[in-house]
Amino acid sequence: MNTILILEQLLNGLQFGLMLFLLAAGLTLVFGIMDLINLAHGSLYMLGAYLIATIAAASGSFWLGLAAGTAATAVLGLVLEKTTIQRFYKRDHLSQVMGTFAILLMANEAVRMIWGPQPLQLSPPDALAGPVELWPGFFYPAYRLFIIAMGLLVAAVLYVLITRTRIGMQVRAGASNREMALAMGANVRWLFSGLFVFGAVLCALAGGLLGPLLSVQVGMGESILILAFVVVVIGGIGSIRGALLGALLVGLVDTAGRTLIPVLFRQLMAPDIAASAGPAVASILIYVLMAAVLFFKPSGLFPARG
Repeated sequence: MNTILILEQLLNGLQFGLMLFLLAAGLTLVFGIMDLINLAHGSLYMLGAYLIATIAAASGSFWLGLAAGTAATAVLGLVLEKTTIQRFYKRDHLSQVMGTFAILLMANEAVRMIWGPQPLQLSPPDALAGPVELWPGFFYPAYRLFIIAMGLLVAAVLYVLITRTRIGMQVRAGASNREMALAMGANVRWLFSGLFVFGAVLCALAGGLLGPLLSVQVGMGESILILAFVVVVIGGIGSIRGALLGALLVGLVDTAGRTLIPVLFRQLMAPDIAASAGPAVASILIYVLMAAVLFFKPSGLFPARG
């Protein structure tokens, strides 16, 4: 195991973790403040990726596709919140799960009818298509570095927004004590709509940035949604800091596990056993991490409540 491989996996884990943060940030605020279990979050990620890929292909510009597709997803999120999601605010969690899961299934079928069953191709911009030599002998894809930079930029903007603005004060108050924040005069309808649209924007941004690395296809939101919920549970519901640190932890553990565990198993086991056991153990590593965190800290590492 050489140093370059380790550094490459660390950067891959950082990139993956920051994209998970974009999804988990909106999800944890919606859950922590609106008390809404939103399984349709993954659908917004998928729809954002499809809209960005479609506009980018039609215009020939990745940047135009990213901007216009994200804006279109924000409008779509606002329409969804006003017409459907508002009906679930006062329902119990079971009703929320069933209702938003139905939205997820309908979104999958709508995408299949509009775009067809075949995946769409979303290519990175030409300026970021090649590798960058970070130091002699170590090359890393420029587009992945761009994703890391974008993730860090969004994290910094969120930090300023949450800690330095009046809107952020209402968000933090709502995450810590929702009932008291509402009693103190927070504009509930505006705050809920704004948070939902904000989550939709982050979903679309994540979908557009990951589109050139992963396949833009029907059902792509389900697997990433599960990981986003794992991040929320590990970091603590309603906590942006928890979402960031939890996402980085999950990204690094998942990436390192999928690389290092098969190598370790090949050293300790017969090749045929290692070939099946290594990937299986690596795939459940983050769930073992989540179980360990919940055992020692049931509220997550950095809960907003309490």
